[in-house]
Amino acid sequence: MGAFFGAASRRDVTLDVFFGVDYHSHLGTRRAGMVMRDGNGNFERQIHSIENTPFRTKFENDLSTFRGCTGIGCISDSDPQPLLVRSHLGVFAISTVGAIGNASKLIKTFTGVGHQFMAMSSGDVNATELAAALINTQASLLEGIQYAQEVIEGSLTLLIMTEDGALIAARDRMGRLPVHIGKDDEGYCVTFESFSYGKLGYVDEHELGSGEIVRITAEGYETLAQPRNEMRICAFLWVYYGYPNSNYEGQNVEVMRYRNGAIMAQNDSAANMLPDVDYVAGVPDSGLPHGIGYATESGKPFARPFVKYTPTWPRSFMPANQEVRNRVAKMKQIPVPELIYNKRLLFVDDSIVRGTQLRETVDFLYGAGAAEVHMRSACPPIMFGCKYLSFSRSNSDYELIARRKIRELEGDDGEKHIEEYSDGRSERGKCLLRSICEEMGFDSLGFQSLDGMLDAIGIDRKLVCTYCWNGKE
Repeated sequence: MGAFFGAASRRDVTLDVFFGVDYHSHLGTRRAGMVMRDGNGNFERQIHSIENTPFRTKFENDLSTFRGCTGIGCISDSDPQPLLVRSHLGVFAISTVGAIGNASKLIKTFTGVGHQFMAMSSGDVNATELAAALINTQASLLEGIQYAQEVIEGSLTLLIMTEDGALIAARDRMGRLPVHIGKDDEGYCVTFESFSYGKLGYVDEHELGSGEIVRITAEGYETLAQPRNEMRICAFLWVYYGYPNSNYEGQNVEVMRYRNGAIMAQNDSAANMLPDVDYVAGVPDSGLPHGIGYATESGKPFARPFVKYTPTWPRSFMPANQEVRNRVAKMKQIPVPELIYNKRLLFVDDSIVRGTQLRETVDFLYGAGAAEVHMRSACPPIMFGCKYLSFSRSNSDYELIARRKIRELEGDDGEKHIEEYSDGRSERGKCLLRSICEEMGFDSLGFQSLDGMLDAIGIDRKLVCTYCWNGKE
């Protein structure tokens, strides 16, 4: 994932950009950057790795070098950015979020005419550099952004700061990620998470529509490209990676999660699948509100049988070494023995992707003396790796536990019945649940239905991307 924050004002906005970006630390773990434009039109930029140090700590020493009434910053789960670009369109800073599925094909169109890209240590081309190159093929920034979004297979949401001190924000053509504008007495900001500017004194001003492109200055904003009628906003914004305080398309994240948990409990009760447990719990952190909704609706007591110790290892501050990451994941889980020993527990997690860490959690709970461990997923079984935002990145769909199990159960023929396997009420769906339970050690397992999840989100379901579950564009 990733995210950006920008501000244009009649006052210095260094701290606004600093804290605004920091409020997006839950959306990326690899790189972060800030670019400020000073009163003389000069750009000052810093990019740092945040794999071993949180954003705020890493950039605090840079604050004395930043000054400006316009600035942008970003959290990135992939490439270093923002980038500074000099072209026939002028000098501009650019930050992007999305996925470019046809990057190799697009790069060949440039290298064939002598264009050179800076290769990263992996040998890949920085996706933001590729997006900038596409933009620079056109006669204006507006035409360039629209062209880049047209030819990219995947998604592209971006923020540009121009040499005249304006910001240009563009939401992806299908609106897969949100873009919000906030306003205060001296200017405007633009960002992903709507909550991020509230603590900075801004109020809600505008939420961009799909494909909408706006130009923002301290004096106001104007729409350069009108929004499109189509939308496929990512459902995982509500289910998993959105922050609880945020709203997307008028729907609050935390409220959706309560509602989602309640719908799961209703469905379990109607199907006589509501187990007799001592406590309902949520897998920290994003599973907690789903668990609260389930507990409230089912009438079972809510508890926290284990907590995550995050002061030194929050999600946005994780080691690069996988062996150390696995060890840290275990070290973070601190049990409350009085709520585990000889207790029957039902946990709600936001999703079950590969299942690796969840299996370790179950082993940890049984090791602490749990009598039973039941598991519920707040979304349907994930069947396809995301090709739009890289939420469930994988080398193969068969790294996903549901798809792997289907292949184990039925071989290649199982591919014809993915929709049936996704339905826990069908015979194939029940078989999938039993198989995962046996491997993971659950006493029972249930997935939220696609209909239930979409009902919990609460907007027209045609506007929500469900590719991860049903493979539909």
